[in-house]
Amino acid sequence: MSADHATRPVIPVELVFNPNWWNKTAGISFDQDFYLDPETRIENDVLMRRVLYQRYGAFELGEIDPQPRPVIGSPFVAGGFVIPVLLGAEILFSPDAAPQPRPLQLTPAQVDRLEIPDFRSTWPMNTLIAQMDVLEAEWGYLVGDVNTDGLLNAAYHLCGVDLFTDFYTAPERLERLLNMIGELIGDVSEYIRQRTGSCSISVNRMIERVDRRTFLHANCSVPMISPSSYRAVQLPIEQRMAQRLQPFGIHHCGDNLQRYAPAYAELPVSFIDVGWGSDVAACRQALPDAFFNLRLSPVRMLNCTPAEIAADTKALLEAAGPLEQVGVCCINMDFGTPDENLMAMYDVVQEFRSSVKV
Repeated sequence: MSADHATRPVIPVELVFNPNWWNKTAGISFDQDFYLDPETRIENDVLMRRVLYQRYGAFELGEIDPQPRPVIGSPFVAGGFVIPVLLGAEILFSPDAAPQPRPLQLTPAQVDRLEIPDFRSTWPMNTLIAQMDVLEAEWGYLVGDVNTDGLLNAAYHLCGVDLFTDFYTAPERLERLLNMIGELIGDVSEYIRQRTGSCSISVNRMIERVDRRTFLHANCSVPMISPSSYRAVQLPIEQRMAQRLQPFGIHHCGDNLQRYAPAYAELPVSFIDVGWGSDVAACRQALPDAFFNLRLSPVRMLNCTPAEIAADTKALLEAAGPLEQVGVCCINMDFGTPDENLMAMYDVVQEFRSSVKV
């Protein structure tokens, strides 16, 4: 479902489970076929929608009678591997874990020789594009997308920890690398969105609740650099990406969004993933107009009591500002997460929904 400000659900809720949850709950294997075999993708997509409805239909999740659809990337799990692999990283698949690129540890000379690949003729995109052509010819449309990761995330898979010293010892080399990754992310995202109508639901499902065309840039690794380093090196690249990929959002899963929010405010940003532990009120002050996707802690969701989860949810919503510009999610929850905790979260959301004048 796509929604604008006037029609989206009040305080939408999304739950995303770790592959180990799906593996143990529904028997799904996250090997290469899960991502790159069309029949397996479609079968698992039906199964995942059915399981979500059977377990959490009360939370407006899943479908009572899901039918096959021409999905090109699962919207129900996170994990970006396409961009690093296009740039040469090896990918490791596991039956109960997200795909992991193996770091290349490129030398400075190798980084200098790196060029933007033709994604249309490079694995795995060449495989996915061929499948898109077949599925679209058969069905007449496509759904789903692929996680295109982020600048620092992808660069780390190529350079390892040397990436962070390059901020000080080789800023020109680093800037060239990040610019190249940004161009590649933009190329792939534009192509996917042109074919399916979305490009970042696989980064965070909340995108589908707000505006499915939104591009969400994954800044998981940004807390590993200072706000001044981010502003000096990465922000100008993101500003160019944001002009190209509107609507533009930032995924910041770290617990310190408030440190970077003033810099993010220099972007034309409409959607912000607010990492658990961040100062939500300070973030709202810096970013008054963006949709806030408030992230609960999957660790606390696994280990805490329902009363504690209810208190967590209430504290987030009380600090978030206009509730018409807020959603609540918990991402990458492990097997064993108590349903009682999820219900406690949802009950608080329902209470806050009742306070919103429609």
